Amino acid sequence: MRALAAVAAEVTIYYSLPLDRGLTWWTVVLLVIGLAVFVVVLARQVAQIVESPYPRLRATVAIMVSLPVFLLVFSIAYYLIEHASEGAFNEHLSRTDALYFTVTVFATVGFGDIAPTEASTRVLVMFQMLGDLVLVGLIGRVVVGAVGAGLQRRPTGPAEHGAAVSSRPDDEG
Repeated sequence: MRALAAVAAEVTIYYSLPLDRGLTWWTVVLLVIGLAVFVVVLARQVAQIVESPYPRLRATVAIMVSLPVFLLVFSIAYYLIEHASEGAFNEHLSRTDALYFTVTVFATVGFGDIAPTEASTRVLVMFQMLGDLVLVGLIGRVVVGAVGAGLQRRPTGPAEHGAAVSSRPDDEG
């Protein structure tokens, strides 16, 4: 439930941010800070996976909380770029359109209904594509590795594997 609440909060913040100032050097700094926040959130999540008594569940929560941050940072970038330069995309982007475009790029679907038309916008999309690949690899390697480390930390015994535990004190003989 906390993960769903976190995702709802992230999306609410996305739609609530005052993004009417356009793309400035300060906005670019804030977007870089947003990506840094994503890295910090993911690193914290990985540490929590290793320490968790339920690492698989914690990994699922980590992915559910971290991935939207990454996607929303790029959505904000696309929204701001499109509003700063009317020709950056082949059509006007609302916040929902920017999020839709970000998700289609992440999912490698690329319907073609929204396309970057300026070189600088295409470069940003390429950065997202590369970031997507790194993120998928990161999830595949680091998060799954953290689950393995968390599982190794757990004590093993008959109760861990679902076996019945005897109530008799001398059950070995």
